[in-house]
Amino acid sequence: MPVVRPVTLIAIVTLPMGLALVVSGGAQQKNAAAAFESCGITKTPTKPFVPPSPYPAKTHSDYFWFGTNKLWTQLRKDGTWQGLPQWADGTFRQKIFWFSEGYSWHRNPQPRLEITGQRLDVPASAALKLLDVASNGWTNDAEHPFIVSAINLPVLGCWKITGHYEDGELSFVVWVTE
Repeated sequence: MPVVRPVTLIAIVTLPMGLALVVSGGAQQKNAAAAFESCGITKTPTKPFVPPSPYPAKTHSDYFWFGTNKLWTQLRKDGTWQGLPQWADGTFRQKIFWFSEGYSWHRNPQPRLEITGQRLDVPASAALKLLDVASNGWTNDAEHPFIVSAINLPVLGCWKITGHYEDGELSFVVWVTE
């Protein structure tokens, strides 16, 4: 009768568990892919928005401008927010830069930008108020600033984000993932 060594026993015990994890992981990946496909992320429009002069007409190659002269932002072409930092309360933080023609950080250093978020991948999800006061920033041109916001999303998934500033409103859909 052959002697079974402890190393062999560990391999026999570990192998079925490892296979179960691979199968389980594959099923989770398929479910995540299906959820992403059904999310309806905001895609680059056929006629992309071009910000009014003197704001830059182009953005980074992985992004596109989205909105109107009243309120616009830049979004990732793949429709995702990936790898957001998770805070101690379990929420996921995203900073968003908003632009509005005529916005002045001199007159309005803490703009009343209201942001709501609604989860779209669960039934009957109510919109959550995520922000009602923002800050400001600028790059090399302080006369054409932007509005800076930071929102905390309670969970990953498919989100419709809506910003309201003065008489402008902008909504977009993103997939928030690890």
